Amino acid sequence: MSDTVQERVEEAAHSPAAVAEPTPERHIPIPPLIRRNTIFLALAQAFVGTGTQLVPVMTPIMVQALINSTALFGLGTALQGVGRLLVAYPIGYITDRFGRRIGLAVGQSLCLVGAGLLSLSMYLASLPLFVFAALVFGLGVGAGQQLRLAAADMYLPKRRGEGLGYVLTGSLIGAICAPMLMTLGTSLADRTGSDPLMFIWFMLPLGIIPGMALVWFIRPDPKTIAQNLSKFYPGYVAPPRTAASASPDSNVRAWATYFPLTSAFVSSFAVQGVMSMMMAMTSLALDHHGFALPLISVSVSIHVMGMFGLSVPLGRLTDRLGRRNLMLIGVTISAFGSVLVPNSPEYAIITTGTFLVGLGWSCVNVATSALIADVVGPAERGRAIGTNDSFSMASAIAMPLIAGPVVALAGLPSLSIVALVVLAAPVLLLVRLRELAPGQFDQAYIRTATVATEASTS
Repeated sequence: MSDTVQERVEEAAHSPAAVAEPTPERHIPIPPLIRRNTIFLALAQAFVGTGTQLVPVMTPIMVQALINSTALFGLGTALQGVGRLLVAYPIGYITDRFGRRIGLAVGQSLCLVGAGLLSLSMYLASLPLFVFAALVFGLGVGAGQQLRLAAADMYLPKRRGEGLGYVLTGSLIGAICAPMLMTLGTSLADRTGSDPLMFIWFMLPLGIIPGMALVWFIRPDPKTIAQNLSKFYPGYVAPPRTAASASPDSNVRAWATYFPLTSAFVSSFAVQGVMSMMMAMTSLALDHHGFALPLISVSVSIHVMGMFGLSVPLGRLTDRLGRRNLMLIGVTISAFGSVLVPNSPEYAIITTGTFLVGLGWSCVNVATSALIADVVGPAERGRAIGTNDSFSMASAIAMPLIAGPVVALAGLPSLSIVALVVLAAPVLLLVRLRELAPGQFDQAYIRTATVATEASTS
Protein backbone atom coordinates (compact mmCIF):
# COMPACT_ATOMS: atom_id res chain seq x y z
CA MET A 1 0.00 0.00 0.00
CA SER A 2 2.30 2.71 -1.16
CA ASP A 3 -0.46 5.19 -1.92
CA THR A 4 -1.75 7.44 0.83
CA VAL A 5 -5.21 7.68 2.33
CA GLN A 6 -5.81 10.98 0.50
CA GLU A 7 -4.84 9.48 -2.86
CA ARG A 8 -7.25 6.63 -2.25
CA VAL A 9 -10.01 9.07 -1.37
CA GLU A 10 -9.41 11.04 -4.57
CA GLU A 11 -9.39 7.85 -6.62
CA ALA A 12 -12.58 6.66 -4.93
CA ALA A 13 -14.27 10.00 -5.58
CA HIS A 14 -13.79 9.55 -9.36
CA SER A 15 -14.81 5.89 -9.39
CA PRO A 16 -18.23 4.58 -10.38
CA ALA A 17 -20.85 4.15 -7.72
CA ALA A 18 -20.35 1.10 -5.54
CA VAL A 19 -22.37 -1.91 -6.58
CA ALA A 20 -22.18 -5.59 -5.76
CA GLU A 21 -20.61 -6.89 -8.97
CA PRO A 22 -22.03 -10.22 -10.17
CA THR A 23 -18.59 -11.86 -10.48
CA PRO A 24 -18.53 -15.65 -10.77
CA GLU A 25 -16.11 -16.10 -7.88
CA ARG A 26 -18.26 -18.64 -6.04
CA HIS A 27 -18.30 -20.81 -9.14
CA ILE A 28 -14.53 -20.86 -9.59
CA PRO A 29 -13.31 -24.20 -8.21
CA ILE A 30 -10.77 -24.28 -5.41
CA PRO A 31 -7.48 -25.45 -6.97
CA PRO A 32 -5.89 -28.68 -5.66
CA LEU A 33 -2.88 -26.77 -4.33
CA ILE A 34 -5.15 -24.52 -2.24
CA ARG A 35 -7.06 -27.55 -0.96
CA ARG A 36 -3.81 -29.24 0.05
CA ASN A 37 -2.55 -26.17 1.87
CA THR A 38 -5.92 -25.78 3.57
CA ILE A 39 -5.71 -29.33 4.94
CA PHE A 40 -2.21 -28.69 6.29
CA LEU A 41 -3.33 -25.43 7.90
CA ALA A 42 -6.39 -27.08 9.43
CA LEU A 43 -4.30 -29.87 10.95
CA ALA A 44 -1.78 -27.35 12.27
CA GLN A 45 -4.71 -25.44 13.78
CA ALA A 46 -5.77 -28.65 15.50
CA PHE A 47 -2.44 -29.00 17.26
CA VAL A 48 -2.55 -25.35 18.32
CA GLY A 49 -6.08 -25.88 19.64
CA THR A 50 -5.05 -28.85 21.77
CA GLY A 51 -2.51 -26.78 23.68
CA THR A 52 -4.73 -23.73 23.93
CA GLN A 53 -7.46 -25.77 25.62
CA LEU A 54 -5.18 -26.81 28.43
CA VAL A 55 -4.70 -23.25 29.66
CA PRO A 56 -8.23 -22.49 30.95
CA VAL A 57 -8.66 -26.07 32.19
CA MET A 58 -5.39 -26.60 34.02
CA THR A 59 -3.80 -23.28 34.96
CA PRO A 60 -6.45 -22.22 37.53
CA ILE A 61 -5.93 -25.53 39.33
CA MET A 62 -2.13 -25.24 38.95
CA VAL A 63 -2.18 -21.78 40.56
CA GLN A 64 -4.34 -23.07 43.39
CA ALA A 65 -1.89 -25.93 43.96
CA LEU A 66 1.09 -23.57 43.95
CA ILE A 67 -0.24 -20.88 46.32
CA ASN A 68 -3.12 -22.72 48.07
CA SER A 69 -5.56 -19.92 47.21
CA THR A 70 -8.22 -19.18 44.59
CA ALA A 71 -7.63 -15.41 44.66
CA LEU A 72 -5.48 -15.55 41.50
CA PHE A 73 -7.34 -18.31 39.67
CA GLY A 74 -7.33 -16.19 36.47
CA LEU A 75 -3.55 -15.70 36.53
CA GLY A 76 -2.69 -18.37 33.97
CA THR A 77 -5.33 -17.21 31.50
CA ALA A 78 -4.28 -13.60 31.99
CA LEU A 79 -0.61 -14.48 31.43
CA GLN A 80 -1.50 -16.19 28.19
CA GLY A 81 -3.30 -13.00 27.26
CA VAL A 82 -0.20 -10.95 28.12
CA GLY A 83 1.91 -13.17 25.88
CA ARG A 84 -0.57 -12.91 23.04
CA LEU A 85 -0.71 -9.14 23.46
CA LEU A 86 3.07 -8.77 23.42
CA VAL A 87 3.55 -10.93 20.33
CA ALA A 88 0.52 -9.89 18.26
CA TYR A 89 1.96 -6.94 16.35
CA PRO A 90 5.59 -8.15 16.15
CA ILE A 91 4.54 -11.52 14.74
CA GLY A 92 2.37 -9.67 12.25
CA TYR A 93 5.44 -7.73 11.14
CA ILE A 94 7.37 -10.99 10.77
CA THR A 95 4.65 -12.62 8.65
CA ASP A 96 4.37 -9.49 6.48
CA ARG A 97 8.13 -9.30 6.05
CA PHE A 98 9.16 -12.95 5.79
CA GLY A 99 5.95 -14.85 5.05
CA ARG A 100 3.26 -16.63 7.05
CA ARG A 101 5.15 -19.91 7.45
CA ILE A 102 8.07 -18.27 9.28
CA GLY A 103 5.75 -16.60 11.75
CA LEU A 104 3.86 -19.82 12.42
CA ALA A 105 7.11 -21.73 12.97
CA VAL A 106 8.21 -19.13 15.53
CA GLY A 107 4.92 -19.55 17.37
CA GLN A 108 5.10 -23.34 17.45
CA SER A 109 8.67 -23.20 18.78
CA LEU A 110 7.57 -20.92 21.61
CA CYS A 111 4.70 -23.28 22.47
CA LEU A 112 7.15 -26.18 22.60
CA VAL A 113 9.42 -24.35 25.05
CA GLY A 114 6.50 -23.04 27.10
CA ALA A 115 4.93 -26.49 27.54
CA GLY A 116 8.21 -27.92 28.82
CA LEU A 117 8.65 -25.07 31.29
CA LEU A 118 5.07 -25.41 32.57
CA SER A 119 5.74 -29.07 33.30
CA LEU A 120 8.99 -28.16 35.05
CA SER A 121 7.25 -25.46 37.12
CA MET A 122 4.95 -28.06 38.68
CA TYR A 123 7.85 -30.46 39.27
CA LEU A 124 9.75 -27.73 41.11
CA ALA A 125 6.58 -26.22 42.64
CA SER A 126 7.82 -22.82 41.46
CA LEU A 127 5.31 -20.00 40.98
CA PRO A 128 7.87 -17.65 39.33
CA LEU A 129 8.74 -20.34 36.79
CA PHE A 130 5.02 -20.94 36.21
CA VAL A 131 4.53 -17.24 35.48
CA PHE A 132 7.42 -17.18 33.00
CA ALA A 133 6.34 -20.45 31.36
CA ALA A 134 2.72 -19.33 30.95
CA LEU A 135 3.95 -16.11 29.37
CA VAL A 136 6.18 -17.98 26.89
CA PHE A 137 3.36 -20.35 26.03
CA GLY A 138 1.08 -17.34 25.50
CA LEU A 139 3.60 -15.86 23.07
CA GLY A 140 3.45 -19.07 21.06
CA VAL A 141 -0.34 -19.24 21.10
CA GLY A 142 -0.53 -15.61 20.01
CA ALA A 143 1.78 -16.23 17.08
CA GLY A 144 -0.40 -19.18 16.10
CA GLN A 145 -3.32 -16.82 15.54
CA GLN A 146 -1.72 -15.93 12.21
CA LEU A 147 -3.07 -19.28 10.97
CA ARG A 148 -6.38 -17.62 10.18
CA LEU A 149 -4.57 -14.95 8.19
CA ALA A 150 -2.90 -17.66 6.13
CA ALA A 151 -6.36 -19.07 5.42
CA ALA A 152 -7.76 -15.69 4.38
CA ASP A 153 -4.78 -15.15 2.09
CA MET A 154 -5.48 -18.22 -0.03
CA TYR A 155 -9.16 -17.64 -0.90
CA LEU A 156 -10.99 -15.31 -3.25
CA PRO A 157 -12.75 -12.36 -1.57
CA LYS A 158 -16.25 -13.76 -2.00
CA ARG A 159 -15.19 -17.11 -0.50
CA ARG A 160 -12.85 -15.71 2.14
CA GLY A 161 -15.16 -16.52 5.06
CA GLU A 162 -15.55 -20.06 3.76
CA GLY A 163 -11.78 -20.50 3.60
CA LEU A 164 -11.41 -19.23 7.14
CA GLY A 165 -14.07 -21.68 8.22
CA TYR A 166 -12.24 -24.67 6.77
CA VAL A 167 -9.03 -23.89 8.64
CA LEU A 168 -10.65 -22.87 11.93
CA THR A 169 -12.67 -26.09 11.95
CA GLY A 170 -9.36 -27.90 12.43
CA SER A 171 -9.54 -26.96 16.09
CA LEU A 172 -12.33 -29.52 16.48
CA ILE A 173 -9.61 -32.17 16.26
CA GLY A 174 -7.92 -30.31 19.10
CA ALA A 175 -11.18 -30.41 21.05
CA ILE A 176 -11.15 -34.19 20.75
CA CYS A 177 -7.44 -34.61 21.40
CA ALA A 178 -7.28 -32.46 24.56
CA PRO A 179 -9.53 -34.72 26.71
CA MET A 180 -7.71 -37.75 25.33
CA LEU A 181 -4.36 -36.18 26.23
CA MET A 182 -5.58 -35.33 29.72
CA THR A 183 -7.06 -38.79 30.29
CA LEU A 184 -3.90 -40.52 29.05
CA GLY A 185 -1.67 -38.14 30.99
CA THR A 186 -3.65 -38.64 34.20
CA SER A 187 -3.52 -42.41 33.79
CA LEU A 188 0.22 -42.51 33.14
CA ALA A 189 0.86 -40.09 35.98
CA ASP A 190 -1.04 -42.33 38.39
CA ARG A 191 0.98 -45.34 37.29
CA THR A 192 4.29 -43.56 37.72
CA GLY A 193 3.34 -41.65 40.86
CA SER A 194 3.77 -38.31 39.10
CA ASP A 195 1.68 -35.15 39.33
CA PRO A 196 -0.90 -35.16 36.50
CA LEU A 197 -0.56 -31.37 36.19
CA MET A 198 3.11 -31.89 35.40
CA PHE A 199 2.80 -34.98 33.23
CA ILE A 200 0.12 -33.63 30.87
CA TRP A 201 2.23 -30.61 29.94
CA PHE A 202 5.22 -32.90 29.48
CA MET A 203 3.26 -34.87 26.86
CA LEU A 204 1.99 -31.86 24.88
CA PRO A 205 5.08 -31.63 22.60
CA LEU A 206 3.97 -34.95 21.08
CA GLY A 207 1.35 -32.87 19.28
CA ILE A 208 3.33 -29.69 18.73
CA ILE A 209 6.18 -31.29 16.77
CA PRO A 210 3.94 -32.83 14.04
CA GLY A 211 2.25 -29.44 13.72
CA MET A 212 5.61 -27.84 13.02
CA ALA A 213 6.24 -30.33 10.22
CA LEU A 214 2.85 -29.60 8.66
CA VAL A 215 3.59 -25.88 8.43
CA TRP A 216 6.72 -26.53 6.39
CA PHE A 217 4.71 -28.62 3.92
CA ILE A 218 2.63 -25.53 3.02
CA ARG A 219 3.93 -24.26 -0.33
CA PRO A 220 3.96 -21.66 -1.70
CA ASP A 221 3.64 -19.29 1.22
CA PRO A 222 0.01 -18.08 1.64
CA LYS A 223 1.19 -14.48 1.34
CA THR A 224 2.53 -15.26 -2.13
CA ILE A 225 -0.84 -16.74 -3.07
CA ALA A 226 -2.65 -13.62 -1.79
CA GLN A 227 -0.49 -11.40 -3.97
CA ASN A 228 -1.13 -13.53 -7.08
CA LEU A 229 -4.72 -14.80 -6.79
CA SER A 230 -5.26 -14.68 -10.56
CA LYS A 231 -2.29 -16.99 -11.08
CA PHE A 232 -3.63 -19.63 -8.71
CA TYR A 233 -7.32 -19.27 -9.67
CA PRO A 234 -7.58 -19.56 -13.48
CA GLY A 235 -10.39 -17.38 -14.75
CA TYR A 236 -10.38 -14.99 -11.80
CA VAL A 237 -9.98 -11.30 -12.58
CA ALA A 238 -9.59 -8.94 -9.64
CA PRO A 239 -12.28 -6.24 -9.72
CA PRO A 240 -11.16 -2.63 -10.20
CA ARG A 241 -10.88 -0.54 -7.06
CA THR A 242 -14.09 1.37 -6.36
CA ALA A 243 -15.34 3.71 -3.69
CA ALA A 244 -16.49 0.70 -1.74
CA SER A 245 -13.14 -1.02 -1.92
CA ALA A 246 -11.01 1.96 -0.87
CA SER A 247 -9.22 1.33 2.39
CA PRO A 248 -7.12 3.23 4.92
CA ASP A 249 -3.38 3.71 4.77
CA SER A 250 -1.15 1.04 6.27
CA ASN A 251 -0.55 2.25 9.81
CA VAL A 252 -2.20 1.65 13.15
CA ARG A 253 -3.50 5.21 13.47
CA ALA A 254 -5.28 5.05 10.12
CA TRP A 255 -6.71 1.60 10.90
CA ALA A 256 -7.99 2.74 14.29
CA THR A 257 -9.82 5.71 12.73
CA TYR A 258 -11.34 3.69 9.88
CA PHE A 259 -14.83 2.90 11.13
CA PRO A 260 -15.19 -0.65 9.72
CA LEU A 261 -11.89 -1.64 11.36
CA THR A 262 -12.78 0.22 14.56
CA SER A 263 -16.01 -1.78 14.75
CA ALA A 264 -14.06 -5.01 14.19
CA PHE A 265 -11.47 -4.15 16.85
CA VAL A 266 -14.11 -3.27 19.46
CA SER A 267 -16.15 -6.38 18.69
CA SER A 268 -13.09 -8.60 19.10
CA PHE A 269 -12.16 -6.78 22.31
CA ALA A 270 -15.61 -7.40 23.82
CA VAL A 271 -16.21 -11.04 22.90
CA GLN A 272 -12.63 -12.13 23.65
CA GLY A 273 -12.71 -10.49 27.08
CA VAL A 274 -16.07 -11.97 28.00
CA MET A 275 -15.04 -15.41 26.81
CA SER A 276 -11.74 -15.30 28.72
CA MET A 277 -13.52 -14.20 31.89
CA MET A 278 -16.11 -16.95 31.64
CA MET A 279 -13.60 -19.69 30.89
CA ALA A 280 -11.24 -18.66 33.69
CA MET A 281 -14.13 -18.99 36.11
CA THR A 282 -15.74 -22.13 34.67
CA SER A 283 -12.99 -24.72 35.26
CA LEU A 284 -12.49 -23.64 38.87
CA ALA A 285 -16.24 -23.68 39.55
CA LEU A 286 -16.58 -27.19 38.11
CA ASP A 287 -13.55 -28.33 40.10
CA HIS A 288 -15.12 -27.04 43.31
CA HIS A 289 -18.28 -29.00 42.52
CA GLY A 290 -16.21 -32.18 42.44
CA PHE A 291 -15.87 -32.77 38.71
CA ALA A 292 -12.62 -34.48 37.66
CA LEU A 293 -10.13 -33.04 35.18
CA PRO A 294 -11.27 -35.18 32.21
CA LEU A 295 -14.90 -34.11 32.72
CA ILE A 296 -13.87 -30.46 33.05
CA SER A 297 -11.94 -30.88 29.84
CA VAL A 298 -15.06 -32.27 28.15
CA SER A 299 -16.91 -29.09 29.14
CA VAL A 300 -14.12 -26.97 27.71
CA SER A 301 -14.08 -29.15 24.59
CA ILE A 302 -17.78 -28.44 24.08
CA HIS A 303 -16.94 -24.77 24.44
CA VAL A 304 -14.25 -25.21 21.78
CA MET A 305 -16.82 -26.91 19.55
CA GLY A 306 -18.82 -23.72 19.84
CA MET A 307 -15.71 -21.75 18.94
CA PHE A 308 -14.81 -23.80 15.86
CA GLY A 309 -17.38 -26.50 15.11
CA LEU A 310 -19.61 -24.29 12.96
CA SER A 311 -16.81 -22.29 11.37
CA VAL A 312 -17.57 -23.46 7.82
CA PRO A 313 -21.29 -22.56 7.82
CA LEU A 314 -20.53 -19.35 9.69
CA GLY A 315 -17.88 -18.52 7.10
CA ARG A 316 -20.39 -19.04 4.31
CA LEU A 317 -22.91 -16.88 6.15
CA THR A 318 -20.24 -14.20 6.45
CA ASP A 319 -19.80 -14.29 2.66
CA ARG A 320 -23.56 -14.04 2.10
CA LEU A 321 -24.98 -11.94 4.95
CA GLY A 322 -21.97 -9.66 5.35
CA ARG A 323 -19.32 -9.14 7.99
CA ARG A 324 -21.37 -6.63 10.02
CA ASN A 325 -24.45 -8.84 10.34
CA LEU A 326 -22.51 -11.85 11.55
CA MET A 327 -20.68 -9.74 14.12
CA LEU A 328 -24.02 -8.52 15.47
CA ILE A 329 -25.30 -12.10 15.65
CA GLY A 330 -22.14 -13.20 17.43
CA VAL A 331 -22.26 -10.46 20.06
CA THR A 332 -25.91 -11.32 20.81
CA ILE A 333 -25.18 -15.04 21.20
CA SER A 334 -22.21 -14.28 23.45
CA ALA A 335 -24.40 -12.10 25.66
CA PHE A 336 -26.95 -14.89 26.09
CA GLY A 337 -24.27 -17.43 26.97
CA SER A 338 -22.66 -15.08 29.50
CA VAL A 339 -25.96 -14.97 31.38
CA LEU A 340 -26.15 -18.77 31.66
CA VAL A 341 -22.59 -19.52 32.80
CA PRO A 342 -22.44 -17.72 36.18
CA ASN A 343 -26.04 -18.24 37.26
CA SER A 344 -26.22 -22.00 37.83
CA PRO A 345 -24.20 -24.71 39.58
CA GLU A 346 -25.54 -27.32 37.13
CA TYR A 347 -22.97 -28.89 34.80
CA ALA A 348 -25.33 -28.96 31.80
CA ILE A 349 -26.35 -25.32 32.09
CA ILE A 350 -22.80 -24.06 32.61
CA THR A 351 -21.59 -26.12 29.66
CA THR A 352 -24.42 -24.84 27.45
CA GLY A 353 -23.48 -21.30 28.37
CA THR A 354 -19.81 -21.86 27.56
CA PHE A 355 -20.82 -23.36 24.20
CA LEU A 356 -22.83 -20.24 23.36
CA VAL A 357 -20.03 -17.92 24.47
CA GLY A 358 -17.72 -19.85 22.16
CA LEU A 359 -20.24 -19.75 19.30
CA GLY A 360 -20.62 -15.98 19.64
CA TRP A 361 -16.87 -15.60 19.59
CA SER A 362 -16.69 -17.76 16.46
CA CYS A 363 -19.11 -15.50 14.59
CA VAL A 364 -17.07 -12.43 15.48
CA ASN A 365 -13.70 -14.10 14.83
CA VAL A 366 -14.61 -15.26 11.32
CA ALA A 367 -16.31 -11.98 10.40
CA THR A 368 -13.57 -9.68 11.71
CA SER A 369 -10.80 -11.76 10.12
CA ALA A 370 -12.58 -11.62 6.77
CA LEU A 371 -13.21 -7.87 7.15
CA ILE A 372 -9.55 -7.16 7.85
CA ALA A 373 -8.48 -9.18 4.81
CA ASP A 374 -11.09 -7.34 2.72
CA VAL A 375 -9.82 -3.84 3.45
CA VAL A 376 -6.08 -4.36 4.07
CA GLY A 377 -3.64 -5.58 1.42
CA PRO A 378 -1.53 -8.77 1.69
CA ALA A 379 1.67 -6.89 2.56
CA GLU A 380 0.09 -5.34 5.68
CA ARG A 381 -2.49 -7.91 6.80
CA GLY A 382 -0.23 -9.52 9.37
CA ARG A 383 0.15 -6.25 11.24
CA ALA A 384 -3.56 -5.43 10.88
CA ILE A 385 -4.51 -8.83 12.31
CA GLY A 386 -1.90 -8.26 15.01
CA THR A 387 -3.46 -4.90 15.88
CA ASN A 388 -6.85 -6.56 16.22
CA ASP A 389 -5.34 -9.28 18.41
CA SER A 390 -3.63 -6.66 20.57
CA PHE A 391 -6.96 -5.04 21.36
CA SER A 392 -8.67 -8.37 22.07
CA MET A 393 -5.81 -9.63 24.22
CA ALA A 394 -5.84 -6.45 26.29
CA SER A 395 -9.38 -7.42 27.21
CA ALA A 396 -8.40 -11.06 27.79
CA ILE A 397 -5.78 -9.89 30.29
CA ALA A 398 -7.98 -7.50 32.21
CA MET A 399 -11.30 -9.29 32.47
CA PRO A 400 -10.17 -12.61 34.05
CA LEU A 401 -8.26 -10.60 36.66
CA ILE A 402 -11.28 -8.38 37.27
CA ALA A 403 -13.55 -11.41 37.62
CA GLY A 404 -12.00 -12.64 40.88
CA PRO A 405 -12.59 -9.45 42.95
CA VAL A 406 -16.02 -8.94 41.36
CA VAL A 407 -17.10 -12.45 42.36
CA ALA A 408 -15.66 -11.97 45.85
CA LEU A 409 -17.61 -8.73 46.33
CA ALA A 410 -20.88 -9.42 44.53
CA GLY A 411 -21.06 -13.15 43.73
CA LEU A 412 -20.96 -15.09 40.48
CA PRO A 413 -24.15 -13.62 38.95
CA SER A 414 -22.49 -10.21 38.87
CA LEU A 415 -20.27 -11.45 36.04
CA SER A 416 -23.31 -11.41 33.76
CA ILE A 417 -23.76 -7.71 34.36
CA VAL A 418 -20.11 -7.03 33.61
CA ALA A 419 -20.34 -9.07 30.40
CA LEU A 420 -23.50 -7.34 29.17
CA VAL A 421 -22.03 -3.89 29.75
CA VAL A 422 -18.89 -4.78 27.80
CA LEU A 423 -20.85 -6.36 24.93
CA ALA A 424 -23.06 -3.28 24.58
CA ALA A 425 -20.13 -1.29 23.12
CA PRO A 426 -19.78 -3.21 19.83
CA VAL A 427 -23.55 -3.22 19.33
CA LEU A 428 -23.60 0.58 19.42
CA LEU A 429 -20.92 0.67 16.71
CA LEU A 430 -22.20 -2.15 14.51
CA VAL A 431 -25.72 -0.73 14.16
CA ARG A 432 -24.09 2.33 12.55
CA LEU A 433 -21.77 0.41 10.21
CA ARG A 434 -22.82 0.60 6.55
CA GLU A 435 -21.77 -2.47 4.57
CA LEU A 436 -22.86 -2.00 0.95
CA ALA A 437 -22.10 -5.65 0.07
CA PRO A 438 -20.12 -8.34 1.91
CA GLY A 439 -16.68 -6.86 2.44
CA GLN A 440 -17.49 -3.50 0.77
CA PHE A 441 -17.94 -0.39 2.89
CA ASP A 442 -19.03 3.19 2.30
CA GLN A 443 -16.11 5.28 1.02
CA ALA A 444 -17.17 8.08 3.40
CA TYR A 445 -15.36 6.15 6.13
CA ILE A 446 -12.10 6.79 4.26
CA ARG A 447 -12.70 10.51 4.33
CA THR A 448 -13.38 10.33 8.05
CA ALA A 449 -10.17 8.37 8.59
CA THR A 450 -8.22 10.90 6.51
CA VAL A 451 -9.52 13.87 8.49
CA ALA A 452 -8.79 12.16 11.82
CA THR A 453 -5.28 11.13 10.78
CA GLU A 454 -4.39 14.56 9.42
CA ALA A 455 -5.77 16.26 12.54
CA SER A 456 -3.70 14.04 14.83
CA THR A 457 -0.50 14.75 12.91
CA SER A 458 -0.97 18.49 12.47
